[in-house]
Amino acid sequence: MPLYMEISNMDEAPIQEVTDENVTFKDLGVCDELCLSVERLNYRHPTQIQKESIPYALKGNDIIGLAVTGSGKTASFALPILQKLLDNPQSFFAIVLTPTRELAIQISEQFEAIGAFIHLKTAVLVGGLDLMQQALSLSKKPHVIIGTPGRVADHLQNTKGFNLNQVKFLVLDEADRLLNMDFEKEINLIVGALPAERSTFLFSATMTNKVQKLQRACLKRDAVRVQVSDKYQTVDTLTQEYLFVPAQYKDTYLYAILNQFMGNSVIIFTDTSASASKVSTILTKLGLKAIALFGKLSQDKRLEALNKFKAKGRNILVATDVASRGLDIPSVDLVINYDIPQQSKNYIHRVGRTARAGRSGRAISIVTQYDVQLFQRVESIINKKLSEFKIDQDSVLVNHEKVLSAQREALQDIKEQQHNNEDPEDEENQDEDGSGPKIRKKKKFNKRPVKRH
Repeated sequence: MPLYMEISNMDEAPIQEVTDENVTFKDLGVCDELCLSVERLNYRHPTQIQKESIPYALKGNDIIGLAVTGSGKTASFALPILQKLLDNPQSFFAIVLTPTRELAIQISEQFEAIGAFIHLKTAVLVGGLDLMQQALSLSKKPHVIIGTPGRVADHLQNTKGFNLNQVKFLVLDEADRLLNMDFEKEINLIVGALPAERSTFLFSATMTNKVQKLQRACLKRDAVRVQVSDKYQTVDTLTQEYLFVPAQYKDTYLYAILNQFMGNSVIIFTDTSASASKVSTILTKLGLKAIALFGKLSQDKRLEALNKFKAKGRNILVATDVASRGLDIPSVDLVINYDIPQQSKNYIHRVGRTARAGRSGRAISIVTQYDVQLFQRVESIINKKLSEFKIDQDSVLVNHEKVLSAQREALQDIKEQQHNNEDPEDEENQDEDGSGPKIRKKKKFNKRPVKRH
């Protein structure tokens, strides 16, 4: 059967603001053990998406949840799953699918933190990590599996004894990305291996029409749509600005912005792996503490970059959209769009890395003469005109020659590295998002990096 079929009877949860700040997790129906667990994690009050979705989830409804980034979506599905697991302990109780490796690892950590009092066991199935080690973790009968679609499908086909026959919950986090046609084959395989009697949760900060066209086996007829934000919305605590610059001075203006926010925690988003590598190298040559994160890196290097940034060993992370989805790094002060995203909705996810959980944050988009149309699409999708970021042009251009010198040194370093190293895509030819192995033919004698978004 095709993946997408229209669901016509979907119930609509009332979209209303719950203003009572005294509402507790216990009021939502969460059991005492889990209430104590979230209290220890300093979850003082349920967020809006948690208030709206948890009661339905505990009743057994399927959920489609739409909420802005940083609003607590993970706990919205983790708490009901763990409460049902307490009632009916078993292995392979739930499976969570995510579009990126890093998000899968983060969700696993959050599940284990909330479920520490029951010694919850999880297994993370993502590309770039050893298949045999993952198979070993599956043999230990974890309660919850978190993974990317490609690697989960790989284990279903090749790991002896692994099946999803007893799964009670399916979660699609960042559902709009997972429902992209690139994942159709893998998700069809996984859904086909699941029992019909289960609960299904779909959560995202942005939803497309594809979410409403799922296979009948994926959502029950009593599915509830819980929407606590507009379709494409950023949080009120986020200051959003743009800076229009001539393309040839792009790096110089980036350096000036970083100098103005010296010492702050910054994520810089680029469209390609090559661009992320180049910008990171240039900034390092300029004496800044920058590190890159993109899909072509090995999984160990990706995790190393992310952990250094989280631990503040580096205060500047230069990343592709592999870092734009769901990652919770509480200390990010500033997001810079070095490249305006080709897919406008990715802007929502990028800027959602700051101003999380009620904190303030700032996002600056660098716009060249070649980006005007893309930038206008962003303003259209968020239904907001961004204000101009003010900066003194004369003070910017003082450092132009210094930046040009750093560019030349960086390009020379990159050329030498490409000459000396083998193709870094030695890990099963993973996609940028780490979804799992893709079948590609390797080209001989071609060491040039492949650009990816």
